[in-house]
Amino acid sequence: MSLRSLDALSPVDGRYAKSCEPIRPLLSEAALIRERLRIEAEWLLHLAKHAPAGLPAAARITAPVLAAARAIAADPAASSADAVKAIEQRTNHDVKAVEYHLREQLADVGADAATLELVHFGCTSEDINNLAYARMLRNARRTLLDTQGALIHVLREFAVQHANLPMLARTHGQTASPTTLGKEFANVLARLERARARWERVAILGKWNGAVGNYNAHSAAAPAADWPTIAREFVESMGLEFNPLTTQIEPHDWISEYCDALAAINVILVDFARDVWGYISLGYLKQRAIAGEVGSSTMPHKVNPIDFENGEGNLGVANALLRHFAEKLPVSRWQRDLTDSTVLRNVAVALAHSLIAWRSIQRGLGKIEPDPARLRVDLDDAWEVLGEAVQTVLRAAGVPDGYELLKEFTRGRRIDAKLHREFIAGLPLPSAERERLAALQPADYIGLAARLTRQA
Repeated sequence: MSLRSLDALSPVDGRYAKSCEPIRPLLSEAALIRERLRIEAEWLLHLAKHAPAGLPAAARITAPVLAAARAIAADPAASSADAVKAIEQRTNHDVKAVEYHLREQLADVGADAATLELVHFGCTSEDINNLAYARMLRNARRTLLDTQGALIHVLREFAVQHANLPMLARTHGQTASPTTLGKEFANVLARLERARARWERVAILGKWNGAVGNYNAHSAAAPAADWPTIAREFVESMGLEFNPLTTQIEPHDWISEYCDALAAINVILVDFARDVWGYISLGYLKQRAIAGEVGSSTMPHKVNPIDFENGEGNLGVANALLRHFAEKLPVSRWQRDLTDSTVLRNVAVALAHSLIAWRSIQRGLGKIEPDPARLRVDLDDAWEVLGEAVQTVLRAAGVPDGYELLKEFTRGRRIDAKLHREFIAGLPLPSAERERLAALQPADYIGLAARLTRQA
């Protein structure tokens, strides 16, 4: 069915369709059908390779049939998804439609009746589905990690470039000890890299053990075969970790971990998008105007931080879904219910909103630059932040009640350079120390921020 972008119900297939292009071939329904076909074909090839005791037909599969199965396992025909959907109209069962389509393809190259009966042998639909989703989410993670890697690269460059640029910090919304703009970006960089590593470490599991996880049908049909070993080798050949103990469904704990780890990345980026929005609002960051763009329908001067707002909004949608997946998917009544099926079909939507957000934030980063003059204005108007430095020097010198002296001098008062230096002149410190403190300016009081940034 052809669908215009303007007619799409979801913006991931409408307004934001272009941003989602990298994962559409990996996570669409057509991709799911193709993955199911690959797995069905791979299973037939696996049976032919092992020729389990009690399945004589597995050892007699002809070369043309094996060649056709290999071709389908490698790359199903582009028309296969439509063909399977047509069969599903008759069967009202999506996985059975995949089985029938594969049987038709193999029959066309001369597969006999005994060979065709090996298609989907011993399988329940969830055997096919759990491996299909596992491989799809594995492949999608690789693509999303590439996108995130590009975003991290931009953050790293920005942090290093502005490692020495002083900026007034704010804690509780109030003036605080200065930092550097680069250091604040380096903080986000470090968090993202740690969260990225956590997501990347989530093991992707698969099961292949029949209707309730006990190889019931396998053992009844071919009791002499070592089905757990055959199943393990098959799942691991798919590049997945084998889960030996399940009900009818792979319990989705790994998908819960996957979604939770991805949501944690998004939380960090929500925090970052809001902070950048705030720095733009303060004037610390300037946005480059793009020719032809309009910031407001009525206020022509506006250059709005729309990329960061768009990113924040899409991250929120993504995480609402990801948190639901993490909580819902591991829960299934008894040996299975079907609630996971409709939920899993929406996992792509959450990943799409994440991708849209990451690309939007990266686009926004390409439009911003610091305004050193504006940063300096706030620093020059915040001499009170040097109170921390002075009271700590007093403590180090053993001067009693240093904190209380600075509290009385600075709290609730506007301090300027003149008042600061007059106060320093009266402190019970050696003259060299008083001179050092008197020369200190807010813009100089950045500690090891630049060094920490470069280390990051």
